[in-house]
Amino acid sequence: MKLSKKGRYGIRALIDLAVYSRDTHVSLNSIAERNNISPQFLEQVFASLRRAGIVRSIKGPQGGYLLSSEPENITVASILEVLEGNYLVENEEIPKEGTSYASSLTMQELVIDTVNTKLNGILQNLTLADLEKSYMKKVSQSQDMYYI
Repeated sequence: MKLSKKGRYGIRALIDLAVYSRDTHVSLNSIAERNNISPQFLEQVFASLRRAGIVRSIKGPQGGYLLSSEPENITVASILEVLEGNYLVENEEIPKEGTSYASSLTMQELVIDTVNTKLNGILQNLTLADLEKSYMKKVSQSQDMYYI
């Protein structure tokens, strides 16, 4: 599995949205600026997230975006499914017979199935609220540091 820029930027932008949209909607340009992401690229990302119902938009000159539900209800798995498609490791092609049958089946069962089960478990249990909490902790720690 390799996360594309769309997946990475989408997660970063949603962390930003979770932090800054507590009281009001947030403009795409402000999210793009804070995260060094092209606004045009972010528009494409948010179009996908809006179609999937993860975010909702408010139209107009003072418009912006809000999360469609609480961050605790948005899993990283659901975000990646929207932005990346299937995020799991592809299944092994298993031939019908021969010695490669046994090795391919072993590879599928012990490596690919195990990785996919654990990856899915992690991403289904990791929420946007978890990411937001970690982000806020890192921000507060960096504000407490002094450099001489």
